[in-house]
Amino acid sequence: MKLELYQIDAFTEEIFHGNPACVVPLKNWLPDEVLLKIARENAVAETAFFIDNGNTIHLRWFTPEIEMDLCGHATLATAHCLASILNYEKSRIVFDTKSGELTVDVKDGFYYMDFPSRMPEKSTLPDNIAQSLNIQPKEVFKSRDYVLVYESEEDIKKIKIERSVFDLINLDPGGVVVTAAGTDSDFVSRYFTPQSSILEDPVTGSAHCSLIPFWSSRLGKDKLFARQISERGGQLYCENKDERVIVAGKARTYSMGYFWIE
Repeated sequence: MKLELYQIDAFTEEIFHGNPACVVPLKNWLPDEVLLKIARENAVAETAFFIDNGNTIHLRWFTPEIEMDLCGHATLATAHCLASILNYEKSRIVFDTKSGELTVDVKDGFYYMDFPSRMPEKSTLPDNIAQSLNIQPKEVFKSRDYVLVYESEEDIKKIKIERSVFDLINLDPGGVVVTAAGTDSDFVSRYFTPQSSILEDPVTGSAHCSLIPFWSSRLGKDKLFARQISERGGQLYCENKDERVIVAGKARTYSMGYFWIE
């Protein structure tokens, strides 16, 4: 069976920046174990598979290890694939996903993703996570992900993870996001996933489902500009809308091709 494959850098305007995702259009669903094998073979943080049902598009996300409940950068990559490569004619794309109906509005090169809000609540940090960090956070919160709040952007840049300790905990499907107020943005973050083939995710749209309401409340503003300051880096344009958040960004196509499965 011959299938199309698109690799797209999300949350960036530059190739080799942002977060790479693979996008695979399907006519019919393959067995889950085959989807997982494809994701492993692609060896990026997420592979998105979709089927166009006409009014809605069924979308699923796989890491090399598991199926995810929500992925921002692979959703943006899929919207970019549809709008800029596959000539999808609607300016609003409606995805049917494990996180319910998600819409993406396409306008002026931006992709505005409407996601559920996940306000984190005060929490305590598991010992394995605390012991793996070279700098301890000021505050600890949790929703799907642990949200660790630091004093400054410089602290976020200096964070190092002792992986042998960090990998002793399993947070599937969540991870650990470290965050602080930004120097040239409203806030910055980095994102780490224990027991994952890719320890640090370059740009994590789904983590902003928690970061947006948190920083909106703390800074007293609904529209925010965020940077994820991984090695590749990315920019996110955010809006808090009570029970929903808007996560927006741009994307660049890196490659287009085919692969074959038996």
